[in-house]
Amino acid sequence: MTSLMGKIALVTGGSSGIGLASASAFAQAGAQVVIVGRRQDAVDAAVRAIGLGAVGLTGDVADLDMHGGVAEEVRQRFGGLDIYMANAGVAILEPSPQVSVEHYDHQFATNTRGMFFGVTKTLPILNDGASIILVSSIASAKVLPGHAVYAASKAAVEALARSWALELRARRIRVNVISPGPVDTPILEKLGLDAEARAGLDDAMAAAIPLGRMGRPDELARAALFLASEESSFVTGANLRVDGAMALT
Repeated sequence: MTSLMGKIALVTGGSSGIGLASASAFAQAGAQVVIVGRRQDAVDAAVRAIGLGAVGLTGDVADLDMHGGVAEEVRQRFGGLDIYMANAGVAILEPSPQVSVEHYDHQFATNTRGMFFGVTKTLPILNDGASIILVSSIASAKVLPGHAVYAASKAAVEALARSWALELRARRIRVNVISPGPVDTPILEKLGLDAEARAGLDDAMAAAIPLGRMGRPDELARAALFLASEESSFVTGANLRVDGAMALT
């Protein structure tokens, strides 16, 4: 069994979906887990679900002041950090001519700027040999309707990962990316679709995936656990697509 015994792990967007599943996998592997989410009620529920001494903090990754505060809280409680998973993200899907400045800025503020400063503000407390995991999307490589701005914000994340993999090599800090395909998470509920439209969307996505179905959060969590652990000790600068081969179609 993969072990994270003695490790301290921080997961942003850890109160639902891929973040919650990954935080749970880290905790079950022995890590002390800290999650960050925007809503106190969701964070509290996630902490109860994870158990095993998990700690929940509330904040929005788009708020740059939050990152320094979270890093200081982790430093005071645990002394340092071994795993940083930047998972929090937002998607607003619409054709490019309909994209407002507000929607554009919101996606880049969360998905790109928030991720950048989350990592840089956390670097002082990251232990040498730590693992940074950035969550991107196959949309950065595969053109999907209505995804232009979201895809651009995630492509920037992948560029940052490649740069950081070399910038941080002297400290043996590994930086890798997970690029999910469609995953059955609560984010799909936020699209505002009725039951019939949601069923149609699910069927369409499943048909577009060579494995014939959407992914599950636990499948993404196992990929994150691999990158967080010594099982991937010679892996850095990589982009692990967990998408049922959808990017190939």
